[in-house]
Amino acid sequence: MNDKPETTPSGAAAGPDAGGAGAKAPETLTERDLFLGLVHSFQGAAMQQMGKTVNPFTQEIERDMPQAQLSIDMLRMLEARTKGNLTSEESRFLAHVLRELQMNYVMEVHEDKKRATEAGGPPESDAPKPGETPAG
Repeated sequence: MNDKPETTPSGAAAGPDAGGAGAKAPETLTERDLFLGLVHSFQGAAMQQMGKTVNPFTQEIERDMPQAQLSIDMLRMLEARTKGNLTSEESRFLAHVLRELQMNYVMEVHEDKKRATEAGGPPESDAPKPGETPAG
């Protein structure tokens, strides 16, 4: 990846403040910034889907383990598809995020099974571990 600024098809700088009435001068985002932002976005989504952070729209803790697995799998796919094309910093960041998410996912599934055993019922989440395909 290179650090050249991203632009729109018209050649204007791309980004959240890249235009509109009263907009400040656009902040130029590099491909590195965009890549790290994408990884961070999936990380935040997965943490929210595992119930680790509050949903900013509902202000509640919500869990959706199959969706969390999908977010983690998307990052694993991104890692595989970009292998050899990332800087060492980008590669380390992505690997760190994946390790953190996978560890949290496994802990959540383990806690679900533990709670179910204590309650005498089926686990709240029978979602497969990240990287596994659902049975069925």
